[in-house]
Amino acid sequence: VTDTLARDGEAKAAGVTVLPAMAFYGGLADLLASAALDGATEADAVDIAVALDGWHPTRGTRLTGDRNHYPRTYIEHGRTCTVPDPAPVRETDFPAPFGTQETVLLPLSETVVLSHHVACRNLHSWMNLAPLRDLRDPATPAPTAADDSGRSAQRFVVDVRVRRGDRVDRAVASGRDIYAVTAPLLVEALQRILDGRVHGNGSLTAGQAFDARDFLDALADAAFTV
Repeated sequence: VTDTLARDGEAKAAGVTVLPAMAFYGGLADLLASAALDGATEADAVDIAVALDGWHPTRGTRLTGDRNHYPRTYIEHGRTCTVPDPAPVRETDFPAPFGTQETVLLPLSETVVLSHHVACRNLHSWMNLAPLRDLRDPATPAPTAADDSGRSAQRFVVDVRVRRGDRVDRAVASGRDIYAVTAPLLVEALQRILDGRVHGNGSLTAGQAFDARDFLDALADAAFTV
């Protein structure tokens, strides 16, 4: 993601729009944070929390984990920091059905894309422990469809809170099957690029490229609830 965003000049020269991390991880949280910011480009703090009731990874997820060895970073008091080992843990209050969960500091691509276009003095991303136990177990099988929609039974919540001074704005997405969320995000992004509802070209993040609130409204209920 970092390398792709760094090639913005090449993408602009070619007259194309490039969207790295336009998926459940990365794109969704960036859109939620951008919607909560409502046009603002600075924040004292952005807190992203992800809860999954489990995680049956696809082969692609496992390959990505094997290949991705970039250090995980977050922002604290205006400084970019590398996540220590062991990573910090905390209790996080999620909406139903998750409630209070123990979470670990786990920055994924959303911290890269969001900090690319929003000046965040503090930027943290957390995940509950149940999906990580599944992911780290090589015996965990791939996801399977739970009904005729093709979605698995996996439940998720992405809870984003943005603080500016004394004001806190919150945007939450919840639904089933993180992989079934990625596909609608990609298709909606491509449609908007083709019909001109994109803010310029080059290497852009979801929050830069689109009207975040309108984008989320277009997918709400069909792919997830916002």
